[in-house]
Amino acid sequence: MARIVAKRDTVDFDELLEFVRPRHQWVLVTDRTDGRPQISPVTGGVNSYNKLVVSTYPQRDKVHNLRRNPDVSVCVLSDHFGGAWVQVDGKATVADLPDAMDGLVEYFRAVSGEHPDWDEYRAAMERQGKCLISIEIERWGPVATGGFPASVIPVLDELDGQQGTDASADNSGQD
Repeated sequence: MARIVAKRDTVDFDELLEFVRPRHQWVLVTDRTDGRPQISPVTGGVNSYNKLVVSTYPQRDKVHNLRRNPDVSVCVLSDHFGGAWVQVDGKATVADLPDAMDGLVEYFRAVSGEHPDWDEYRAAMERQGKCLISIEIERWGPVATGGFPASVIPVLDELDGQQGTDASADNSGQD
């Protein structure tokens, strides 16, 4: 079986945005009042100002945390769990309605494209009392994938070869 080598690709800002734009499954991390992390799975997008944006409700813990401390981290995931990912850190602002409306429209476009009835969408946002989290990107890690360190693969391959050919190897599972 071929082993996958873990990768860590350093990217510049434009490459980061190219990676993030098509990926909408994120994990948002804020700080609780006791300093421990508040972790929230969210759907996110990138707006025309190159900020990360998330639509949510003002009552959510993540919003309370961000109003108190705007420091935030986001893990942007690929569509399948074993795919590439990146951590992005930044400062968040929260916009409430009516100020959030244009940003909520842009958020929808970034995540889902054009809405068939923008008046209907705006009315739904009003009824639901939505707010918008906008994150100014400050730093990011490499785009990474899981797997084995490259230096470990030859060792594992050698061990596999020895187990398959060495008749004296004890494969009984007993100590």
